[in-house]
Amino acid sequence: MNITPAHLDALQALGYTKTEARFLYLVATHSGYFTARQFLSFTGAHWGKRTTTFWSKLQSRGHARTECFPKRGVVYHLFSRRLYRQIEKENLRNRRDHEFDFIQRRIAMLDFVLLNQGYQYLETEAEKFQYFCETLSIGKQFLPANLYLSRKTPVPAIRYFVDKFPMYLTPSWPVVTFTYIHEGAPGFTDFIRHLNRYLPLFRQLREFRLVYASRTDLHYPKATEIFHSFVKIPLESDITEDLLRYFRVRKSWEEKRYREVDEGDLTFRNQVRGRFSGDRFEGLYRSWKNGHISDSAIRHEIGINDLKHTVSFDTFVLHPIGVAHADSAMPA
Repeated sequence: MNITPAHLDALQALGYTKTEARFLYLVATHSGYFTARQFLSFTGAHWGKRTTTFWSKLQSRGHARTECFPKRGVVYHLFSRRLYRQIEKENLRNRRDHEFDFIQRRIAMLDFVLLNQGYQYLETEAEKFQYFCETLSIGKQFLPANLYLSRKTPVPAIRYFVDKFPMYLTPSWPVVTFTYIHEGAPGFTDFIRHLNRYLPLFRQLREFRLVYASRTDLHYPKATEIFHSFVKIPLESDITEDLLRYFRVRKSWEEKRYREVDEGDLTFRNQVRGRFSGDRFEGLYRSWKNGHISDSAIRHEIGINDLKHTVSFDTFVLHPIGVAHADSAMPA
């Protein structure tokens, strides 16, 4: 975990112990929200004076407030601008108010980080941008981005990696690991949308890993199938052979030679259509269809520029830490 001593000192200067400061840093950086069970588990504390003192400090200094949800218990929101300023993260959106679904996922993200503290996290948008664009020399046009309009300026702001899912490197394996935290709705629409947002970046990486974290392992078979279909198989397969197969299926379909196309071909065509869109591929297709360029010429044109990808996918059971403790309010 890459927490600088200066940031811990800054939080301790506000009156918190070293352990409390470390916990508050993780909350502010990765979530903005926390529960009593998470604090108790992290500190190894029990209900009593220590928890009462901690909450009293948060409340009296105006650093956090409670939010109560029926049947969900009490959630603590770390919202103080001054506290975030102490760790040079004043502009993080974690301190702003959010809807319950957002909060629920942030609590799950904090669980993941607390259960995996041995990694070097890319904590902020700026750190992620620097890693991919400067360290790996990847163009910013490949990063997952969102546009935001502001009343203060007519120029929209571009924000990168707005999902804020944990992203990290490990000391023994300097390859970036992405995560997806499945929390809330049982479906996979959001997961597919997430993969599509990240595909342009994935295509620029020679090697990477994605960890799919969920409260239950019931999601894992389908999640694995989706990841392999949308990411692993397309990236690790031979792009030139995929392109030529796409050309053959497309030509047969356009020429209404339907007997030459089976269900697998149509599924393949739909999966790779977006991958092979754009003027370059359209030009190659027209030339190939009209007999002006051969299969071998396409292999020479495309194959020599293709990255060899190594893609890993893992799952992680997101057990709520300190689950033995109820998510009720700390004693006042």
